[in-house]
Amino acid sequence: MADAPTPTRKDGRQLDQLRDVTIERGWSQQAEGSALVSFGATKVLCTASVMPTVPRWMSGKGKGWVTAEYAMLPRSTNERMDRESVKGRVGGRTHEISRLIGRSLRAGVDMRALGELSIAVDCDVLQADGGTRTAAITGAYVALAEAIRWAQEQGRVPRSAKPLLDSVAAVSVGIVDGVPMLDLAYVEDVRADTDMNVVATGRGLLVEVQGTAEAAPFDRSELDAMLDLALAGTARLTELQREALA
Repeated sequence: MADAPTPTRKDGRQLDQLRDVTIERGWSQQAEGSALVSFGATKVLCTASVMPTVPRWMSGKGKGWVTAEYAMLPRSTNERMDRESVKGRVGGRTHEISRLIGRSLRAGVDMRALGELSIAVDCDVLQADGGTRTAAITGAYVALAEAIRWAQEQGRVPRSAKPLLDSVAAVSVGIVDGVPMLDLAYVEDVRADTDMNVVATGRGLLVEVQGTAEAAPFDRSELDAMLDLALAGTARLTELQREALA
């Protein structure tokens, strides 16, 4: 009996295949660390800024801090959006994603080894085609690592210190028309029965799993299939991060 045909995706990818991913380290001349990351048509500029102080509530504890902010440019989508600064408030989605990026980055950093300085990572979506938060986390790690390298070269952090405990990358997975798929583009994301974002370390440890049944609930076997796809994807992204930082 012939095998059932493998479902095809609109862009011709295999179910377990990432979009074309590029990471251009050092994109910004001004920032201490930066990376322009592309997941297919999704493009995010990540810049990391080293600051000589920590938040007031951390002062005197001998530890540093890593935080993040996320934003979408007005014409990163098909129709123009108003800037949130013009609206006078930051939306709930923006807050959520900013906190997610910050939590994800801190999972890979030894704050005591960093010393009493802060690194703020800004992730600005230039073009959105699905997976902006996962692309932002993947690029943000590269910008963060470059900023820490700069801080050590400048004597802000001892050269003998090892602030980075592990790398961090993220990817989306989902079930579309009953089939688990890796790294959803927008046309797949809007049709997904289940949508999930997975953040993992370079060693393959899970940092965060955000999964939602958008339509039909999913069972344990489908969850396992999505996690397997995601961890294979983050492993490949970890390789690309290492190549960008080499």
